[in-house]
Amino acid sequence: MAATINSSYGACLVSKNIYAGKGKLKWCVREDSTRDVDNGWRFLSEIDTEEYLSNSSNWCILAYESVVEIEPAVLAIYDMPVGTELTLMQEGKRKYFVDSKTGKEIKLY
Repeated sequence: MAATINSSYGACLVSKNIYAGKGKLKWCVREDSTRDVDNGWRFLSEIDTEEYLSNSSNWCILAYESVVEIEPAVLAIYDMPVGTELTLMQEGKRKYFVDSKTGKEIKLY
């Protein structure tokens, strides 16, 4: 998807399963940027498989604000550093992030 991104937060890669509403946002990974507009965030859905994600046509480029519209919880993690790997958890109405490497809840204040 080639589009001009007008975003103060930059653009990120998003699984098309999230964009199409087929799967909920579950994993958030921040990698090194590949372009000036790229903020490094990658968002994967609960139904994504390695095979699905290995096909570049199953990804789309979205402004970070568009991802926030899909899942508002990601606004709180924007400033986390490259190397961050998070899992979005939900218990009832409560949503929170867990460090995917350590399993510990991330305190966002």
